[in-house]
Amino acid sequence: MTNHSYPLYWLFVERAMTLINPKGRIGLVVPSGISADKSTSTFFRSVSTTGRLKALYDFENRRKRFDLPPFFPDVDTRFKFSVFVAGRKEGEFAAARCACFVQDLSELGDQERCFELTAKDFAKVNPNTGTAPIFRTRKDAELTTAIYDRVPVLVDRSGGEPVKSWPVRYHRMFDITNDSGLFRARAELEEKEGAWPIGGHSFDSPSGRWVPLYEGKMVQAYDHRAASVITNPENLFRPGQPLAATLDQHKDPAWMPAPQYWVPEDKCSAIVKNAWVLGFKHVTAPTNARTMIASLIPFSGVGNSFPLILVESSKGRAAETASLFLAVLNSIVLDFVLRQKVQGQNLNWYIVEQLPIIPQEQFTTTRFGKKSAAEIIREAVLELTYTAHSIGPFAQDLGYVRETGEAKSYFMWDDERRLALRAKMDAVFFLLYGITDREDVRYIYSTFPIVEAEENEKYGSYRSLDLCLSWMNALAAGKPDADIEGDST
Repeated sequence: MTNHSYPLYWLFVERAMTLINPKGRIGLVVPSGISADKSTSTFFRSVSTTGRLKALYDFENRRKRFDLPPFFPDVDTRFKFSVFVAGRKEGEFAAARCACFVQDLSELGDQERCFELTAKDFAKVNPNTGTAPIFRTRKDAELTTAIYDRVPVLVDRSGGEPVKSWPVRYHRMFDITNDSGLFRARAELEEKEGAWPIGGHSFDSPSGRWVPLYEGKMVQAYDHRAASVITNPENLFRPGQPLAATLDQHKDPAWMPAPQYWVPEDKCSAIVKNAWVLGFKHVTAPTNARTMIASLIPFSGVGNSFPLILVESSKGRAAETASLFLAVLNSIVLDFVLRQKVQGQNLNWYIVEQLPIIPQEQFTTTRFGKKSAAEIIREAVLELTYTAHSIGPFAQDLGYVRETGEAKSYFMWDDERRLALRAKMDAVFFLLYGITDREDVRYIYSTFPIVEAEENEKYGSYRSLDLCLSWMNALAAGKPDADIEGDST
């Protein structure tokens, strides 16, 4: 049970499945990894997608909702376990009864907490791994499975050869541990490498140029300047800590966050061919304000806490592809689906591959009056990302240029306008994903309680939800440039 690469409990479950009578069933209490871990996915897929699973009840050892002691007092309260009930015969059960985050047996009788998933549902929601989604309510299950009925996954590996719906691939540039020999702190650059600053937090030296090493903590959605990294030598395990950018720094188009380390430029240029690159934060949780956080960053070194998504389109199309893909990743609809899949603190690529991603051609063919979905998204992404000179090359690649070919002026940072732009894009995505019922929209927004609390405190209402609903009406009426009260777009 302690060996995460090869969990021993799986062997006992598999052995039990082979020992039972062809018409028999087993019921076991096992760690939750039986249905969620990639290491057990082959086994669980053979059960969940073949009609052999009868029930899967996932429990939390802690019982805060009921003010009760843990189920297992001598075990860490963060531990999760499952009641796994299955049969040996394929097709024996039309659907499996499921429940997640259960803290008391009484909840198994709650029709909103318990729901049924068919073998096709398991294969549809996680086609590559067959692992179980973690639906908290019946509503979560209904909305998510309906989305998967309409939208393909990013990479479908269920048929053997992978089928990609977008021309993108995953890449980790530098590993913070294994590649640390390439990293230099500023003092090391200046004193040991004889380096000198040349602007933009880059350095030149007798051995060549050095560029900043980006880390996930430096980035937020559509914001490559969210935080600098400061070093606290007294913290032995995490000496590099984020220092959030101020509003004045965000409004300064020349300001760039300071990194903890620098890396050789030639090591980066061998991988990144553009003057910008797309990535997402690897460390996350379904209880955070947002679970998927993606951004464009300027050409630089990148640590494994911010894995890259390399766009394989031709140079003229790469920026447009990146802008649309970035918008999908940061949409609230996709984040809602992702929260049904993430159980730990790592957003692994095999999870991202199984997310439902709107096909690229649908952005062009879907129109709202005089503008296509692609045009609306591209305009918003450009304004959200191009708030600093360092993203000028991306603006150029999107065609946002003067007659001389130089990028036009950057967009001033404005928090309220940024909120409004994202609400407008979310309205587009709700319509693209086929979610038109306004109560469904309200429900999805309600599953982001931190965002709701922050906006209620700041604006006195859930402003992004209100704006999104207004924009859905305007877009449905073919008015992509409508003048909506309270919207600065």
